[in-house]
Amino acid sequence: MEFLRELPLEVSPRDRIRNWDEFHLHTPDEKLQTQAARCMDCGTPFCHTGTTFGGMASGCPINNLIPEWNDLIYRGLWREALDRLHKTNNFPEFTGRVCPAPCEGACVLGITNPPVTIKNIEYSIIEKGWESGWVEPSPPQKRTGKKVAVIGSGPAGLCAAAQLNTAGHTVTVYERADRPGGLLMYGIPNMKLDKQEVVLRRLKVLEDEGVIFVCNTEVGKDVPVETLLQGFDAVVLCTGSTRPRDLPIAGRDLKGIHFAMDFLTANTQAVLDGSPGENYISAAGKDVVIIGGGDTGTDCVGTSIRHGCKSVTQLEIMPKPPTERAANNPWPEWPKTYRLDYGQEEAVTQFGEDPRCYTTTATKFEGDENGQIKAIHTAQIEWVKNEAGRFTPNPIPGTEKVIPAQLVLLAMGFLGPEQPLLDALGLDRDGRSNVKADYEKYNTSIPGVFAAGDCRRGQSLVVWAFNEGRGVARECDRYLMGHSDLP
Repeated sequence: MEFLRELPLEVSPRDRIRNWDEFHLHTPDEKLQTQAARCMDCGTPFCHTGTTFGGMASGCPINNLIPEWNDLIYRGLWREALDRLHKTNNFPEFTGRVCPAPCEGACVLGITNPPVTIKNIEYSIIEKGWESGWVEPSPPQKRTGKKVAVIGSGPAGLCAAAQLNTAGHTVTVYERADRPGGLLMYGIPNMKLDKQEVVLRRLKVLEDEGVIFVCNTEVGKDVPVETLLQGFDAVVLCTGSTRPRDLPIAGRDLKGIHFAMDFLTANTQAVLDGSPGENYISAAGKDVVIIGGGDTGTDCVGTSIRHGCKSVTQLEIMPKPPTERAANNPWPEWPKTYRLDYGQEEAVTQFGEDPRCYTTTATKFEGDENGQIKAIHTAQIEWVKNEAGRFTPNPIPGTEKVIPAQLVLLAMGFLGPEQPLLDALGLDRDGRSNVKADYEKYNTSIPGVFAAGDCRRGQSLVVWAFNEGRGVARECDRYLMGHSDLP
Protein backbone atom coordinates (compact mmCIF):
# COMPACT_ATOMS: atom_id res chain seq x y z
CA MET A 1 0.00 0.00 0.00
CA GLU A 2 2.93 2.32 0.65
CA PHE A 3 5.73 1.21 -1.65
CA LEU A 4 5.91 0.40 -5.36
CA ARG A 5 7.64 -2.69 -6.76
CA GLU A 6 11.20 -1.90 -7.85
CA LEU A 7 13.33 -4.36 -9.82
CA PRO A 8 17.13 -4.34 -9.65
CA LEU A 9 19.04 -2.26 -12.16
CA GLU A 10 20.80 -4.03 -15.01
CA VAL A 11 23.67 -3.20 -17.33
CA SER A 12 22.11 -1.76 -20.49
CA PRO A 13 21.59 -4.25 -23.34
CA ARG A 14 23.86 -2.17 -25.58
CA ASP A 15 26.78 -2.57 -23.16
CA ARG A 16 26.24 -6.08 -21.84
CA ILE A 17 26.19 -7.80 -25.26
CA ARG A 18 29.91 -6.99 -25.54
CA ASN A 19 30.90 -9.57 -22.94
CA TRP A 20 29.84 -12.71 -21.07
CA ASP A 21 29.57 -11.11 -17.63
CA GLU A 22 26.46 -11.27 -15.46
CA PHE A 23 24.47 -8.11 -16.03
CA HIS A 24 22.31 -7.80 -12.89
CA LEU A 25 23.44 -5.02 -10.55
CA HIS A 26 23.22 -5.11 -6.76
CA THR A 27 20.34 -3.33 -5.05
CA PRO A 28 21.21 -1.14 -2.02
CA ASP A 29 20.24 -2.63 1.35
CA GLU A 30 17.84 0.20 2.09
CA LYS A 31 15.86 -0.45 -1.09
CA LEU A 32 15.79 -4.18 -0.37
CA GLN A 33 14.38 -3.53 3.10
CA THR A 34 11.69 -1.36 1.52
CA GLN A 35 10.87 -4.09 -1.00
CA ALA A 36 10.74 -6.68 1.78
CA ALA A 37 8.30 -4.42 3.61
CA ARG A 38 5.83 -4.92 0.74
CA CYS A 39 5.41 -8.55 1.89
CA MET A 40 2.10 -8.78 3.75
CA ASP A 41 3.16 -11.72 5.97
CA CYS A 42 0.03 -13.55 4.81
CA GLY A 43 -1.71 -15.89 7.22
CA THR A 44 -1.97 -18.35 4.35
CA PRO A 45 1.00 -17.59 2.10
CA PHE A 46 0.70 -19.08 -1.37
CA CYS A 47 4.24 -18.04 -2.33
CA HIS A 48 5.83 -21.09 -0.67
CA THR A 49 3.16 -23.72 -1.30
CA GLY A 50 4.84 -25.45 -4.25
CA THR A 51 1.53 -26.54 -5.78
CA THR A 52 0.97 -27.39 -9.44
CA PHE A 53 -1.89 -25.82 -11.41
CA GLY A 54 -2.44 -26.50 -15.09
CA GLY A 55 0.84 -28.40 -15.27
CA MET A 56 2.86 -25.42 -14.04
CA ALA A 57 4.34 -24.56 -10.65
CA SER A 58 2.48 -22.19 -8.37
CA GLY A 59 4.53 -21.09 -5.41
CA CYS A 60 7.98 -22.32 -4.46
CA PRO A 61 8.56 -26.07 -5.08
CA ILE A 62 11.18 -26.21 -2.30
CA ASN A 63 8.85 -24.38 0.11
CA ASN A 64 11.17 -21.47 0.84
CA LEU A 65 10.04 -19.69 4.02
CA ILE A 66 9.54 -16.48 2.09
CA PRO A 67 7.44 -14.35 4.50
CA GLU A 68 9.87 -15.21 7.30
CA TRP A 69 13.04 -14.08 5.54
CA ASN A 70 11.25 -11.08 4.04
CA ASP A 71 10.46 -9.92 7.58
CA LEU A 72 14.05 -10.55 8.70
CA ILE A 73 15.37 -8.41 5.83
CA TYR A 74 12.86 -5.68 6.65
CA ARG A 75 14.33 -5.67 10.17
CA GLY A 76 17.91 -5.72 8.88
CA LEU A 77 18.68 -9.22 10.22
CA TRP A 78 20.64 -10.52 7.24
CA ARG A 79 22.46 -13.40 8.92
CA GLU A 80 19.22 -14.75 10.36
CA ALA A 81 17.59 -14.40 6.93
CA LEU A 82 20.40 -16.45 5.37
CA ASP A 83 19.99 -19.19 7.97
CA ARG A 84 16.25 -19.31 7.26
CA LEU A 85 16.88 -19.42 3.50
CA HIS A 86 19.36 -22.28 3.81
CA LYS A 87 16.84 -24.36 5.76
CA THR A 88 15.02 -25.15 2.53
CA ASN A 89 17.44 -24.22 -0.25
CA ASN A 90 20.95 -25.66 -0.64
CA PHE A 91 21.92 -23.27 -3.42
CA PRO A 92 19.93 -19.99 -3.36
CA GLU A 93 22.59 -18.30 -5.49
CA PHE A 94 21.41 -20.52 -8.37
CA THR A 95 17.65 -20.09 -7.94
CA GLY A 96 18.12 -16.38 -7.24
CA ARG A 97 19.52 -16.07 -10.77
CA VAL A 98 17.82 -18.65 -13.00
CA CYS A 99 14.50 -19.60 -11.38
CA PRO A 100 11.46 -18.08 -13.17
CA ALA A 101 10.05 -17.29 -9.70
CA PRO A 102 6.72 -19.15 -9.51
CA CYS A 103 6.66 -17.74 -5.96
CA GLU A 104 6.02 -14.27 -7.39
CA GLY A 105 3.25 -15.60 -9.63
CA ALA A 106 1.50 -16.89 -6.49
CA CYS A 107 2.17 -13.83 -4.30
CA VAL A 108 -1.12 -12.75 -2.69
CA LEU A 109 -0.21 -9.09 -3.18
CA GLY A 110 -0.10 -9.89 -6.90
CA ILE A 111 -3.89 -10.22 -6.99
CA THR A 112 -4.26 -6.45 -6.91
CA ASN A 113 -0.71 -5.05 -7.26
CA PRO A 114 2.67 -6.03 -8.69
CA PRO A 115 4.00 -8.88 -6.50
CA VAL A 116 6.87 -8.71 -4.02
CA THR A 117 10.35 -8.91 -5.60
CA ILE A 118 10.98 -12.27 -3.91
CA LYS A 119 13.61 -13.50 -6.36
CA ASN A 120 15.80 -10.41 -6.02
CA ILE A 121 15.57 -10.51 -2.22
CA GLU A 122 16.61 -14.18 -2.25
CA TYR A 123 19.56 -13.39 -4.54
CA SER A 124 20.60 -10.50 -2.32
CA ILE A 125 20.46 -12.55 0.89
CA ILE A 126 22.82 -15.23 -0.39
CA GLU A 127 25.21 -12.75 -2.01
CA LYS A 128 25.39 -10.83 1.28
CA GLY A 129 26.18 -14.17 2.92
CA TRP A 130 29.07 -14.86 0.55
CA GLU A 131 30.44 -11.31 0.85
CA SER A 132 30.26 -11.47 4.65
CA GLY A 133 31.98 -14.85 4.90
CA TRP A 134 28.90 -16.56 6.36
CA VAL A 135 28.89 -19.37 3.77
CA GLU A 136 31.54 -21.79 4.97
CA PRO A 137 32.19 -25.52 4.56
CA SER A 138 30.36 -27.54 7.20
CA PRO A 139 31.49 -31.16 6.93
CA PRO A 140 29.59 -33.78 8.94
CA GLN A 141 30.96 -34.45 12.44
CA LYS A 142 30.98 -38.20 11.86
CA ARG A 143 30.67 -40.62 8.93
CA THR A 144 28.21 -43.50 8.71
CA GLY A 145 30.49 -45.82 6.76
CA LYS A 146 27.95 -45.95 3.91
CA LYS A 147 28.95 -45.06 0.34
CA VAL A 148 26.59 -43.50 -2.22
CA ALA A 149 27.20 -42.92 -5.93
CA VAL A 150 25.33 -40.00 -7.51
CA ILE A 151 25.26 -40.10 -11.31
CA GLY A 152 24.96 -36.61 -12.75
CA SER A 153 26.08 -33.33 -11.19
CA GLY A 154 23.23 -31.10 -12.30
CA PRO A 155 20.79 -29.39 -9.94
CA ALA A 156 19.18 -32.61 -8.63
CA GLY A 157 22.50 -34.42 -8.30
CA LEU A 158 24.16 -31.57 -6.41
CA CYS A 159 21.25 -31.27 -3.97
CA ALA A 160 21.22 -35.03 -3.41
CA ALA A 161 24.98 -35.09 -2.86
CA ALA A 162 24.91 -32.14 -0.46
CA GLN A 163 22.14 -33.63 1.65
CA LEU A 164 23.55 -37.17 1.72
CA ASN A 165 26.94 -35.79 2.69
CA THR A 166 25.31 -33.83 5.51
CA ALA A 167 23.84 -37.10 6.77
CA GLY A 168 27.38 -38.48 7.01
CA HIS A 169 27.52 -40.75 3.99
CA THR A 170 30.54 -40.76 1.69
CA VAL A 171 29.27 -39.39 -1.62
CA THR A 172 30.93 -39.75 -5.03
CA VAL A 173 29.39 -37.78 -7.90
CA TYR A 174 30.07 -39.02 -11.44
CA GLU A 175 29.93 -36.50 -14.27
CA ARG A 176 30.67 -37.28 -17.92
CA ALA A 177 31.56 -33.66 -18.80
CA ASP A 178 34.96 -32.12 -18.07
CA ARG A 179 33.54 -29.98 -15.25
CA PRO A 180 30.85 -30.68 -12.64
CA GLY A 181 27.60 -28.73 -12.58
CA GLY A 182 25.57 -30.30 -15.38
CA LEU A 183 22.89 -27.91 -16.59
CA LEU A 184 24.19 -25.24 -14.23
CA MET A 185 27.62 -25.40 -15.83
CA TYR A 186 26.88 -25.92 -19.52
CA GLY A 187 23.13 -25.54 -20.07
CA ILE A 188 22.85 -21.94 -18.84
CA PRO A 189 25.03 -19.20 -20.39
CA ASN A 190 27.62 -17.39 -18.31
CA MET A 191 25.80 -14.03 -18.44
CA LYS A 192 22.86 -15.61 -16.57
CA LEU A 193 24.93 -17.71 -14.17
CA ASP A 194 28.63 -17.01 -13.81
CA LYS A 195 30.61 -20.25 -13.74
CA GLN A 196 33.82 -19.09 -12.06
CA GLU A 197 32.33 -16.70 -9.53
CA VAL A 198 29.12 -18.56 -8.69
CA VAL A 199 29.03 -22.24 -9.73
CA LEU A 200 32.63 -23.18 -8.98
CA ARG A 201 32.47 -21.18 -5.75
CA ARG A 202 29.74 -23.48 -4.44
CA LEU A 203 31.35 -26.64 -5.84
CA LYS A 204 34.52 -25.79 -3.90
CA VAL A 205 32.47 -25.66 -0.66
CA LEU A 206 30.94 -29.06 -1.44
CA GLU A 207 34.39 -30.53 -2.06
CA ASP A 208 35.65 -29.04 1.22
CA GLU A 209 32.69 -30.69 2.94
CA GLY A 210 33.78 -34.07 1.60
CA VAL A 211 31.81 -34.58 -1.64
CA ILE A 212 33.96 -36.33 -4.27
CA PHE A 213 33.54 -35.30 -7.92
CA VAL A 214 34.72 -37.64 -10.71
CA CYS A 215 34.54 -35.89 -14.10
CA ASN A 216 35.16 -37.07 -17.67
CA THR A 217 33.56 -40.34 -16.59
CA GLU A 218 30.44 -41.80 -18.19
CA VAL A 219 28.83 -44.51 -16.11
CA GLY A 220 28.03 -47.54 -18.24
CA LYS A 221 30.88 -46.71 -20.58
CA ASP A 222 33.97 -45.67 -18.59
CA VAL A 223 32.72 -47.32 -15.41
CA PRO A 224 30.62 -50.52 -15.69
CA VAL A 225 27.29 -50.38 -13.88
CA GLU A 226 28.26 -53.57 -12.04
CA THR A 227 31.17 -51.72 -10.44
CA LEU A 228 28.78 -49.14 -8.99
CA LEU A 229 26.20 -51.63 -7.84
CA GLN A 230 28.85 -53.71 -6.10
CA GLY A 231 31.04 -50.89 -4.81
CA PHE A 232 28.38 -48.61 -3.32
CA ASP A 233 25.63 -49.11 -0.79
CA ALA A 234 23.21 -47.04 -2.89
CA VAL A 235 23.09 -45.34 -6.30
CA VAL A 236 21.17 -42.16 -7.11
CA LEU A 237 20.40 -41.38 -10.77
CA CYS A 238 20.21 -37.67 -11.59
CA THR A 239 21.13 -37.78 -15.27
CA GLY A 240 18.61 -35.22 -16.43
CA SER A 241 16.40 -35.15 -19.52
CA THR A 242 18.95 -34.64 -22.28
CA ARG A 243 17.46 -36.21 -25.42
CA PRO A 244 16.55 -33.18 -27.54
CA ARG A 245 13.37 -33.05 -29.61
CA ASP A 246 14.27 -33.09 -33.30
CA LEU A 247 12.48 -31.59 -36.30
CA PRO A 248 12.36 -34.25 -39.06
CA ILE A 249 11.37 -32.09 -42.02
CA ALA A 250 12.89 -31.90 -45.51
CA GLY A 251 16.50 -30.72 -45.45
CA ARG A 252 17.18 -31.72 -41.83
CA ASP A 253 20.51 -33.29 -42.87
CA LEU A 254 21.95 -30.00 -44.14
CA LYS A 255 25.05 -28.55 -42.53
CA GLY A 256 24.50 -25.66 -40.14
CA ILE A 257 21.53 -27.15 -38.26
CA HIS A 258 22.35 -27.90 -34.62
CA PHE A 259 20.65 -28.72 -31.35
CA ALA A 260 20.61 -25.69 -29.06
CA MET A 261 22.39 -27.44 -26.21
CA ASP A 262 25.35 -28.34 -28.45
CA PHE A 263 25.63 -24.66 -29.36
CA LEU A 264 25.36 -23.43 -25.75
CA THR A 265 27.67 -26.07 -24.27
CA ALA A 266 30.49 -25.43 -26.73
CA ASN A 267 30.13 -21.70 -26.22
CA THR A 268 30.44 -21.93 -22.42
CA GLN A 269 33.45 -24.22 -22.81
CA ALA A 270 35.04 -21.55 -25.02
CA VAL A 271 34.31 -18.85 -22.44
CA LEU A 272 35.85 -20.94 -19.65
CA ASP A 273 38.83 -22.19 -21.66
CA GLY A 274 39.58 -18.82 -23.21
CA SER A 275 39.37 -20.07 -26.79
CA PRO A 276 36.97 -22.06 -28.99
CA GLY A 277 37.23 -25.84 -29.02
CA GLU A 278 36.71 -28.26 -31.89
CA ASN A 279 32.93 -28.41 -31.29
CA TYR A 280 32.47 -24.64 -31.21
CA ILE A 281 29.59 -23.31 -33.31
CA SER A 282 29.85 -19.66 -34.32
CA ALA A 283 26.95 -17.35 -35.13
CA ALA A 284 29.24 -14.49 -36.19
CA GLY A 285 28.03 -12.73 -39.33
CA LYS A 286 25.19 -15.21 -39.86
CA ASP A 287 21.43 -15.03 -40.15
CA VAL A 288 20.41 -17.16 -37.18
CA VAL A 289 17.02 -18.83 -36.83
CA ILE A 290 16.11 -20.40 -33.50
CA ILE A 291 13.20 -22.83 -33.43
CA GLY A 292 11.62 -22.79 -30.00
CA GLY A 293 10.41 -20.00 -27.75
CA GLY A 294 11.40 -21.18 -24.26
CA ASP A 295 14.31 -20.32 -21.98
CA THR A 296 16.79 -22.31 -24.07
CA GLY A 297 15.72 -20.40 -27.18
CA THR A 298 16.19 -17.12 -25.30
CA ASP A 299 19.70 -18.20 -24.28
CA CYS A 300 20.47 -18.91 -27.94
CA VAL A 301 19.29 -15.40 -28.85
CA GLY A 302 21.55 -13.76 -26.27
CA THR A 303 24.52 -15.96 -27.20
CA SER A 304 24.11 -15.36 -30.95
CA ILE A 305 24.01 -11.61 -30.45
CA ARG A 306 27.23 -11.75 -28.41
CA HIS A 307 28.84 -13.70 -31.26
CA GLY A 308 27.95 -10.85 -33.61
CA CYS A 309 25.21 -12.46 -35.70
CA LYS A 310 23.83 -10.62 -38.74
CA SER A 311 20.21 -11.21 -37.68
CA VAL A 312 18.26 -13.42 -35.31
CA THR A 313 14.76 -14.84 -35.69
CA GLN A 314 12.96 -17.02 -33.14
CA LEU A 315 10.10 -19.23 -34.32
CA GLU A 316 7.43 -19.85 -31.67
CA ILE A 317 4.60 -22.24 -32.48
CA MET A 318 2.36 -20.93 -29.69
CA PRO A 319 0.26 -17.73 -29.92
CA LYS A 320 1.56 -14.46 -28.52
CA PRO A 321 0.51 -14.26 -24.85
CA PRO A 322 -1.73 -11.44 -23.62
CA THR A 323 -0.25 -8.50 -21.71
CA GLU A 324 -2.52 -9.23 -18.72
CA ARG A 325 -3.73 -12.49 -17.18
CA ALA A 326 -6.43 -14.14 -19.28
CA ALA A 327 -9.70 -15.20 -17.68
CA ASN A 328 -8.63 -18.86 -17.88
CA ASN A 329 -5.28 -18.09 -16.19
CA PRO A 330 -6.29 -16.79 -12.74
CA TRP A 331 -4.10 -16.22 -9.70
CA PRO A 332 -2.32 -18.19 -8.21
CA GLU A 333 -1.46 -19.93 -11.50
CA TRP A 334 1.78 -18.94 -13.18
CA PRO A 335 0.88 -15.82 -15.23
CA LYS A 336 1.12 -16.70 -18.92
CA THR A 337 1.63 -13.12 -20.04
CA TYR A 338 3.83 -11.45 -22.64
CA ARG A 339 7.25 -10.45 -21.37
CA LEU A 340 10.62 -9.56 -22.84
CA ASP A 341 13.30 -11.80 -21.41
CA TYR A 342 16.92 -10.67 -21.50
CA GLY A 343 17.69 -12.16 -24.93
CA GLN A 344 14.67 -10.62 -26.62
CA GLU A 345 15.41 -7.30 -24.92
CA GLU A 346 18.91 -7.41 -26.38
CA ALA A 347 17.52 -8.26 -29.82
CA VAL A 348 15.17 -5.28 -29.66
CA THR A 349 18.14 -3.04 -28.84
CA GLN A 350 20.37 -4.54 -31.52
CA PHE A 351 17.89 -5.10 -34.37
CA GLY A 352 14.88 -2.96 -33.45
CA GLU A 353 12.24 -5.65 -32.79
CA ASP A 354 11.30 -8.70 -30.79
CA PRO A 355 12.82 -11.66 -32.69
CA ARG A 356 9.88 -13.97 -31.94
CA CYS A 357 7.48 -14.94 -34.72
CA TYR A 358 4.41 -16.42 -33.02
CA THR A 359 2.13 -19.21 -34.35
CA THR A 360 4.85 -20.01 -36.87
CA THR A 361 6.28 -23.38 -37.86
CA ALA A 362 9.16 -24.45 -40.08
CA THR A 363 8.05 -26.54 -43.06
CA LYS A 364 11.33 -27.11 -44.94
CA PHE A 365 15.06 -26.42 -44.75
CA GLU A 366 16.65 -25.19 -47.96
CA GLY A 367 20.34 -25.70 -48.74
CA ASP A 368 22.89 -24.43 -51.22
CA GLU A 369 25.01 -26.41 -53.66
CA ASN A 370 27.45 -27.32 -50.87
CA GLY A 371 24.83 -28.86 -48.62
CA GLN A 372 24.83 -25.86 -46.29
CA ILE A 373 21.59 -24.42 -44.88
CA LYS A 374 20.69 -21.14 -46.57
CA ALA A 375 17.00 -20.61 -45.77
CA ILE A 376 14.00 -21.87 -43.82
CA HIS A 377 10.50 -22.13 -45.26
CA THR A 378 7.82 -21.25 -42.72
CA ALA A 379 4.06 -20.97 -42.44
CA GLN A 380 1.62 -19.48 -39.98
CA ILE A 381 -0.43 -22.06 -38.11
CA GLU A 382 -3.77 -22.20 -36.33
CA TRP A 383 -4.57 -24.47 -33.42
CA VAL A 384 -7.57 -26.71 -34.10
CA LYS A 385 -9.02 -29.72 -32.28
CA ASN A 386 -8.47 -33.11 -33.87
CA GLU A 387 -10.77 -36.14 -33.66
CA ALA A 388 -9.41 -36.99 -30.21
CA GLY A 389 -10.27 -33.51 -28.95
CA ARG A 390 -6.64 -32.39 -28.74
CA PHE A 391 -5.39 -29.12 -30.20
CA THR A 392 -2.99 -29.58 -33.10
CA PRO A 393 -1.20 -27.00 -35.30
CA ASN A 394 -2.44 -26.71 -38.87
CA PRO A 395 -0.55 -24.60 -41.47
CA ILE A 396 -2.61 -21.77 -42.97
CA PRO A 397 -2.44 -21.72 -46.81
CA GLY A 398 -1.03 -18.52 -48.26
CA THR A 399 1.07 -17.62 -45.21
CA GLU A 400 4.31 -19.22 -46.43
CA LYS A 401 7.58 -17.28 -46.05
CA VAL A 402 11.25 -17.93 -46.74
CA ILE A 403 13.71 -16.70 -44.11
CA PRO A 404 17.45 -16.56 -44.85
CA ALA A 405 19.50 -18.68 -42.43
CA GLN A 406 23.08 -19.88 -42.32
CA LEU A 407 22.68 -21.23 -38.76
CA VAL A 408 19.62 -22.97 -37.33
CA LEU A 409 19.33 -23.90 -33.66
CA LEU A 410 16.71 -26.41 -32.51
CA ALA A 411 15.45 -25.44 -29.04
CA MET A 412 12.20 -27.38 -28.84
CA GLY A 413 12.64 -29.07 -25.49
CA PHE A 414 13.64 -32.57 -24.47
CA LEU A 415 12.04 -36.00 -24.80
CA GLY A 416 13.53 -37.72 -21.76
CA PRO A 417 16.75 -39.22 -20.40
CA GLU A 418 19.29 -40.95 -22.60
CA GLN A 419 18.56 -44.66 -22.57
CA PRO A 420 21.87 -46.64 -22.69
CA LEU A 421 22.58 -46.34 -18.96
CA LEU A 422 18.99 -47.22 -18.08
CA ASP A 423 19.17 -50.20 -20.44
CA ALA A 424 22.43 -51.36 -18.84
CA LEU A 425 20.83 -51.20 -15.41
CA GLY A 426 17.63 -52.85 -16.65
CA LEU A 427 15.42 -50.23 -15.00
CA ASP A 428 11.67 -49.99 -15.53
CA ARG A 429 10.50 -46.86 -17.36
CA ASP A 430 7.25 -45.01 -17.65
CA GLY A 431 5.33 -44.24 -20.85
CA ARG A 432 7.53 -41.20 -21.54
CA SER A 433 10.82 -43.16 -21.27
CA ASN A 434 11.62 -41.63 -17.86
CA VAL A 435 12.89 -43.80 -15.01
CA LYS A 436 9.88 -45.27 -13.25
CA ALA A 437 9.97 -44.12 -9.62
CA ASP A 438 7.17 -42.63 -7.53
CA TYR A 439 7.36 -38.99 -6.48
CA GLU A 440 8.47 -38.63 -2.84
CA LYS A 441 9.65 -42.26 -2.86
CA TYR A 442 12.18 -42.18 -5.72
CA ASN A 443 12.96 -45.90 -5.49
CA THR A 444 13.37 -47.60 -8.86
CA SER A 445 12.71 -51.22 -9.84
CA ILE A 446 16.16 -52.13 -8.44
CA PRO A 447 16.53 -52.02 -4.62
CA GLY A 448 19.12 -49.44 -3.58
CA VAL A 449 18.91 -47.54 -6.87
CA PHE A 450 17.01 -44.25 -6.76
CA ALA A 451 16.11 -41.65 -9.40
CA ALA A 452 15.28 -37.97 -9.13
CA GLY A 453 15.03 -34.80 -11.18
CA ASP A 454 14.36 -34.57 -14.89
CA CYS A 455 15.30 -38.22 -15.56
CA ARG A 456 12.33 -39.16 -13.36
CA ARG A 457 9.80 -36.36 -13.87
CA GLY A 458 10.74 -35.14 -17.35
CA GLN A 459 12.01 -31.72 -18.38
CA SER A 460 11.24 -29.21 -15.66
CA LEU A 461 12.48 -26.24 -13.64
CA VAL A 462 15.77 -26.09 -11.73
CA VAL A 463 13.79 -25.55 -8.55
CA TRP A 464 11.85 -28.81 -9.08
CA ALA A 465 15.22 -30.55 -9.49
CA PHE A 466 16.21 -29.10 -6.12
CA ASN A 467 12.96 -30.39 -4.64
CA GLU A 468 13.62 -33.90 -5.93
CA GLY A 469 17.32 -33.87 -5.09
CA ARG A 470 16.53 -33.12 -1.47
CA GLY A 471 13.70 -35.65 -1.46
CA VAL A 472 15.74 -38.50 -2.96
CA ALA A 473 18.50 -37.86 -0.41
CA ARG A 474 16.00 -38.29 2.40
CA GLU A 475 14.64 -41.56 0.99
CA CYS A 476 18.12 -42.90 0.20
CA ASP A 477 19.23 -42.05 3.76
CA ARG A 478 16.14 -43.85 5.10
CA TYR A 479 17.03 -46.91 2.98
CA LEU A 480 20.61 -46.93 4.29
CA MET A 481 19.92 -46.20 7.96
CA GLY A 482 16.34 -47.31 8.57
CA HIS A 483 15.28 -43.73 9.34
CA SER A 484 16.20 -40.20 8.24
CA ASP A 485 16.49 -36.82 9.91
CA LEU A 486 16.95 -35.04 6.58
CA PRO A 487 14.24 -32.46 5.80
